[in-house]
Amino acid sequence: MSLTITAQPLTASAFAPFGDVLEAAGEPDKIINQGLCGRFHDRARMDFGPGGRAGISVFQAELRDLPLTLDMVERHPEGSQAFLPLDREPFIVIVAEDDDGKPGTPRAFVTAPGQGVNYMRNCWHGVLTPVAGNGLFAVVDRIGDTPNLEEFWFETPFRVTLP
Repeated sequence: MSLTITAQPLTASAFAPFGDVLEAAGEPDKIINQGLCGRFHDRARMDFGPGGRAGISVFQAELRDLPLTLDMVERHPEGSQAFLPLDREPFIVIVAEDDDGKPGTPRAFVTAPGQGVNYMRNCWHGVLTPVAGNGLFAVVDRIGDTPNLEEFWFETPFRVTLP
């Protein structure tokens, strides 16, 4: 048996308790490069904790089929983690509020073309879940020597669907 979660469109206001939506929406904050480039400035609250530094990695994730079985979420106590797709295809974003050290009921979002996310430090989230495209992501997160991963396995899995 599983509980069903329907993924909603990703919006900055709905995602704000968990992190930041990264996208080039609206008017740029600055025009640079001889007027040929719009800069959407400082769009993520990056946080790398003591003893860490920012790093950029590239992840190659396998595409997932829907409905998706969600049986585990994770969080990173030492730093935030940003995911920027290297194509314009959707991916599923799963988050949960903290409930006394455990994840609460998960919420699921589906990105629009060109959207990425930044999970705040200690935010419970699902694993990288591309559903189309090449599964290639640029990831900005904490690089350091201390442990930065905590997993939680649900007794009863959730089933994630689209509307």
